[in-house]
Amino acid sequence: MQRLVEAYDTAIARVERAGDAALPLLARFVFAATLLVYFWTSALTKLGDGALGFLRPSVGAHAQIFPRQIEAAGYDLSQLTPFHWLVVTAGTWAEFVLPALIVLGLATRAAALGMIGFVLLQSLTDIYGHGLSDAKTLGAWFDPAPDSTIMDQRLFWLFILCFLVVKGAGALSLDELLRRRMAPVSP
Repeated sequence: MQRLVEAYDTAIARVERAGDAALPLLARFVFAATLLVYFWTSALTKLGDGALGFLRPSVGAHAQIFPRQIEAAGYDLSQLTPFHWLVVTAGTWAEFVLPALIVLGLATRAAALGMIGFVLLQSLTDIYGHGLSDAKTLGAWFDPAPDSTIMDQRLFWLFILCFLVVKGAGALSLDELLRRRMAPVSP
């Protein structure tokens, strides 16, 4: 019986070591496969016209992020404050930059933490700003329907991001490459 337990422990230790190496890369792959294009497509809808569109977010960008304020202003951007411009511009840039950093494995923990904040704010804006509070969209945990947009899907998003905050990008990442290059050389 002792040999069986030892064999089991040895096998589990190998699985854990393999998981420590493979799971961060898999988490980044899952993020890229399911969320990268989603966030970049969303960010593209926020860009204003012309070459400096990344500095002048569209009316639609403001409507996505500050729906009640832009409606109250009659969709006239000049009625909004510099704070609104700053939040919308930063949010637009975040939708481009943070997902790219995660996929590349560069500053992964910080980027994943930033994406957690982004997803939480996105969810609150959807619920309170856009009024997406119907049962199908909002959903509930521990119910028989696993496909609500906010409670169910975004919980999976947050889990992947939390995993990356805790475990980092893994061995196949720019974080690891930089760590190796920055490590002191042993004499």
